[in-house]
Amino acid sequence: MGPLEIILVLIVGLIAFGPGRLPQLARNLAKGISAFRKATMELTTEVSKEFQDLEKEEKEVSKQEKELQSAHETGKAKEDKSSNSTG
Repeated sequence: MGPLEIILVLIVGLIAFGPGRLPQLARNLAKGISAFRKATMELTTEVSKEFQDLEKEEKEVSKQEKELQSAHETGKAKEDKSSNSTG
């Protein structure tokens, strides 16, 4: 928003609400913007935390998958050795 647009909005606000109510409206608007920013920050923090938790879980699942794959290959190798020695 450029300076000319801001001045125009202030003039329209002054005409529409009068000089007595305009400061209160500005304070309420500032409080609303502040609350919105706080909520946005909290949401961003929560989403970031959830993504970090998902990344940890993904690493854990990947680690377990590798362990199972390794155990499966080890078991298969033992099976092959025992079938070769009996056959």
